[in-house]
Amino acid sequence: MTTSMSVAAALVAALVLAPGASRAGDDVASLHAAIDALQAEYTARIAALEQRVAQLETAASATAATAETAPAAAPTVAGGGAAAFNPAISVILAGTYANLSHDPSDYRIAGFIPNGGDVGPGERSFSLGESELTLAASVDPYFFANLTASVSADNAISVEEAYFRTSALRDGFTVKGGRFLSATGYLNEIHSHAWDFVDQPLVYQAMFGSQLRQDGAQLKWLAPTDTFIELGAEVGNGDAFPATRSAHNGLNSVALFTHLGGDVGDSASWRAGVSWLDQRAVDRTYEDASASGGSVLDAFTGTSRTWIADATLKWAPHGDATRTQLKLQGEYLHRTESGQLAFDVDGAALDGDYHSVQSGWYLQGVYQFRPRWRAGLRFDALDSGHPFIGLVRSGQLPASAFPALLAATPQRYSLMLDWSPSEFSRLRAQYVLDEARLSGNDRQLFLQYLYSIGAHGAHKF
Repeated sequence: MTTSMSVAAALVAALVLAPGASRAGDDVASLHAAIDALQAEYTARIAALEQRVAQLETAASATAATAETAPAAAPTVAGGGAAAFNPAISVILAGTYANLSHDPSDYRIAGFIPNGGDVGPGERSFSLGESELTLAASVDPYFFANLTASVSADNAISVEEAYFRTSALRDGFTVKGGRFLSATGYLNEIHSHAWDFVDQPLVYQAMFGSQLRQDGAQLKWLAPTDTFIELGAEVGNGDAFPATRSAHNGLNSVALFTHLGGDVGDSASWRAGVSWLDQRAVDRTYEDASASGGSVLDAFTGTSRTWIADATLKWAPHGDATRTQLKLQGEYLHRTESGQLAFDVDGAALDGDYHSVQSGWYLQGVYQFRPRWRAGLRFDALDSGHPFIGLVRSGQLPASAFPALLAATPQRYSLMLDWSPSEFSRLRAQYVLDEARLSGNDRQLFLQYLYSIGAHGAHKF
């Protein structure tokens, strides 16, 4: 009885479970079919991708072979289309308000030959500063060209720079030709809108008339080393103080310079340099006061040699200059001039030997104490020395006949505060105690605005 009941129960269970087992078998078969289909699809896709890669590698090899025998296409500017054929255009708008305690029209740096350059604080009250218009572009794969025209406060338009520069020379060499700001020293090559103060240091005003320009050629070599090493040479026609333009085919200005630089940890970087200028002046005239209260025209002919030593240190926490940064900068210039000095060339026309040794330096610091706000302090000092004037030593003329050359040690103190709402605008206030002229101390207050429009490249270190 018990055995019969067990067999019956087994038959009932088989009847109940049989449909479920059949359905499970069907599901497993379906999954195997789906997996087989996916494998087939992926195999086809992989084969297609491998074929595409092979085609691209073949095309790349053909392109590389073509590039070896054909010149590269000229670089284009961002945006493409018609804009690719236009130069990058930038405009700098500048203006100042000046409150001066002394008349700027008779400003002269004591002890230094007047150079007719951009010397002194400028005009009183509101006036336009030096505005700039720059057009720059790659000419082709081999040359870059730049034109910068400046507009002064008296509506005079002049060519500040107009040069070409090579872009395809090998081994770190670069050639520049045309009119350009000399790379001697540190500050000379920087345009006025990028200065940290309203004006140039006294030593630049006294020895270069603000900035030294070359009409000629420049050769630079950048060493392939981790430390920044740059060597360079310039030749020019001398059409800038302290030289005079050559009347012949020769060169009246030669310059050599070396610049070094590197990093100190991840927060500081530095640059230092030494430059040498050898220039010649022929009948370099200047006006000097006469004993009668009028003026006489004197002239220097001879050689002018200048040494420049410069150093710059920048610091920002871990290289992040967006909030806090410090910049220390200084330069020392030493000049020797030897030749002939003519007195009253339109009258007495006396002539004698002349020799002078003059020097000057400045040191400045600019600290960004919070984003967009900076404060700066600068000290300027000059030493005119005691020039040898043959006409005075021989007794032909008294030393008072050359009042512009009487020994002096001009100085100046400048305090600056500026705010930059963005990288394209800057508002600045500057107070100056100027002790550079014999007529007494000049207290100067400047308010300045600077606005940049259009494309503008990065500034130098």
